[in-house]
Amino acid sequence: MNIEKYILAVVTTNPKRVPSGATVFVCENKEEMDYYAANLEAILDGIAHAITDEVYIIVKH
Repeated sequence: MNIEKYILAVVTTNPKRVPSGATVFVCENKEEMDYYAANLEAILDGIAHAITDEVYIIVKH
């Protein structure tokens, strides 16, 4: 199976802003959120996109 154009994960400091059904990583602050986004980007072979100051999505293109 080849996953393309799919949201792999969401990294946030505000879980109320994230839809249900997604894999969510909740962080304490912006620095932790940046750290998780960068590492998940590499691990999942995806790209991190900042949606707001509180939400990143990791997407497979």
